[in-house]
Amino acid sequence: MTDTAAEPVLSTAGREPDLLPMGRADAVVFAVGDAERAARRYAGALGLRCTAYAGPETGEPETVSYVLNAPGTRFVITSLVQVIGPRGRELAWHLARHGDGVLDLAVTVPDVYYAFDYAVDRGARALAEPYETGDRYGTVVLAAIGVPGGTRHTLVDRSRYRGPYLPGFVPFERW
Repeated sequence: MTDTAAEPVLSTAGREPDLLPMGRADAVVFAVGDAERAARRYAGALGLRCTAYAGPETGEPETVSYVLNAPGTRFVITSLVQVIGPRGRELAWHLARHGDGVLDLAVTVPDVYYAFDYAVDRGARALAEPYETGDRYGTVVLAAIGVPGGTRHTLVDRSRYRGPYLPGFVPFERW
């Protein structure tokens, strides 16, 4: 017995493509209980190099973060120092609810403003509207969206930035 029913053909004439122009993954950000210990462990086990750091000494009083790199890979290992504002509350809530794990998947996009509007228009939850931040290394454009399942996605355009990771991070030279 054969099925003679044809599958429907969907026309895309007159519709914009359902593709968001993106580059590559920018970073996977992990929330952990002890960032230094986790960063040392990942660096040793996976052969990653610690290239940047942010924490109280660099003007970030709520968190400590280490950036680990290998060709084509960037992990950011972050832990809570103290809860002062929204960033500390978000991290504390995530760690209390989920324990150690992925906090954010950052994605490089050519135009953060367009990508943010595109995603929100299609159902993503707006977490942080596009904004620019900078330091002596240049300017980065960032925005954040939430998708079903609770994962945060940061949209990143670092085309005008030459620093070690993001503003507020300094080159890491210990270990």
